[in-house]
Amino acid sequence: MEPAYRRIAAAYRDKISSGELAPGERLPTEHEIGEQFGVVRQTVRTGLGVLVTEGLIVARRPHGYFVREWERLLYRPQEKSRPMPAQSTMDRFSQQISDEGRVPSMNIEVALVQATPDLAERLRVEPGATVVIRRRVRFINGEPVNINDSHFPLDLVKDSEIVSPAYIPRGTDRVLADLGHKQERAVDEIFVRMPTPDEIRRLGLGPGTPVAVHYDTGYTADDRPVACTVNVLPGDRHRIVFERRWREDEPLS
Repeated sequence: MEPAYRRIAAAYRDKISSGELAPGERLPTEHEIGEQFGVVRQTVRTGLGVLVTEGLIVARRPHGYFVREWERLLYRPQEKSRPMPAQSTMDRFSQQISDEGRVPSMNIEVALVQATPDLAERLRVEPGATVVIRRRVRFINGEPVNINDSHFPLDLVKDSEIVSPAYIPRGTDRVLADLGHKQERAVDEIFVRMPTPDEIRRLGLGPGTPVAVHYDTGYTADDRPVACTVNVLPGDRHRIVFERRWREDEPLS
């Protein structure tokens, strides 16, 4: 016979997937669930703990367990390649969130760090070489929504505003272009994994929340990589949308 805690998890998983329990709705108390299944409170906690780990519910003590709410940010990687106004007053993220009637903000830190192997490969520098990192946590209505950490070869940006922790409304891509390093193409790579302890701390993530990690590496016309941005996107806060178009002269396969 299936263990009682698994039966509890299965029963409430079904209620959530069917919509019987809606996002934000409170589950019955541990005592009520224990009476329903004829088990002790610890068994109930173990069963509900399975759903917490799966990211279906959250524990808000002392108020109980609630179905996780999924208010996702629409994340469109292709938007970065589209032109911005010459005199930008906001970066793309801030403009998008403001247009939605919500309040954007971010924390910015700048540091010199040694390139990890993954960044060294993408920026074509030696592992351990010094690079500039602009660490950013983006917020919507005061709640952290994603991490946006941009990395640059030191020799390209050392005398620019990129090394200042100030907000750059026109964006770092425009700064690079003004420095003579305009990006002509980018390579996007997306991985899905569980978050690191640092990412959990920076984003305030609960148990069972996977993240998508988007590496965005920009290249100049002569194929030199000049920036690599690592975006960390919590799975409960984002919907990633790619838009593709076919050229008229390309046959459909």
